[in-house]
Amino acid sequence: MPRRSSIGGPLAIGIVSMVLVLALAVGWQILVWRDDGNPAPGMSAFDTVLFVLGSLFFLFVFAGLVWLCVKLVLEMRLSQSQRAFLDAVTHELKTPLASFRLGLETLDRHELPREKRREFLGRMSEDLDRLEYTVTQVLAAARAEDGRIRRHDGSVVDLQDVIAANVAELIDRHQLNECAVTVEKTRSLRVRGDQAELGVVFRNLLENAVKYSDDPVDIRIGIEEVGDGRVRVEISDHGVGIPKQELGRIFNRFYRAGRDVQRQVSGLGLGLFVVRALLRKHGARIVALSEGAGRGSRFVVTLRPA
Repeated sequence: MPRRSSIGGPLAIGIVSMVLVLALAVGWQILVWRDDGNPAPGMSAFDTVLFVLGSLFFLFVFAGLVWLCVKLVLEMRLSQSQRAFLDAVTHELKTPLASFRLGLETLDRHELPREKRREFLGRMSEDLDRLEYTVTQVLAAARAEDGRIRRHDGSVVDLQDVIAANVAELIDRHQLNECAVTVEKTRSLRVRGDQAELGVVFRNLLENAVKYSDDPVDIRIGIEEVGDGRVRVEISDHGVGIPKQELGRIFNRFYRAGRDVQRQVSGLGLGLFVVRALLRKHGARIVALSEGAGRGSRFVVTLRPA
């Protein structure tokens, strides 16, 4: 894998260039406009115009350097994120494909007992589910970036049913104990939105809670109606947590918090980006909260009532 470029060098060059331009502008003004701020003796109107135009020119160059420096940093960060995304996609596609091929070749070349065949078929089914989830995430991210997507206003969804279905699927997929996910009992609440897309939202949030949790998994889901009639859903875990300086960036496309965590947990860095994009489409919002690394995290979703 190619070594990632550091933004430190270009950023330092940009800052030094801005300081030099600023120093040159100040020095030039001191030389031309001296004697306690009064024009030099004999300075003509033409000289004054040149002085003003020169000052404006230096300001323009300085602003351009600032803009170029900011754009350079943003582009390098995006390039690093895209490179990390390609690495993750390659891993997420090649690993289940290699496992699937090995299973097929084993079944083709050997006569296996029924239990062993069932075990191989089960693994292959898990690999297919993993591939399907990866492709779904990429397609959902592509749709989320489409600015022409209209806001959902008409559909009414039973929130309890959506969350219950996702919890049952999560427990089955990860072979968890039923007590690993606790849903606080509340009356049935209805919200506006698309049931399939809200299902993607809560599946991604619950998947993250499992992936970034240490054993034993302990996830709690609270659902309540808040003062303005909106419905608040809070999903909390006791996992690896999120450093406070990264809370504002975890919803960015391709972003994955913490390099140590990245090496331990697979993913594309698209899940939370898709969650935020779909919730915005529903006129809803999401907030991430954490006391820091190793202290768990909470995701609070606020939805519009029916």
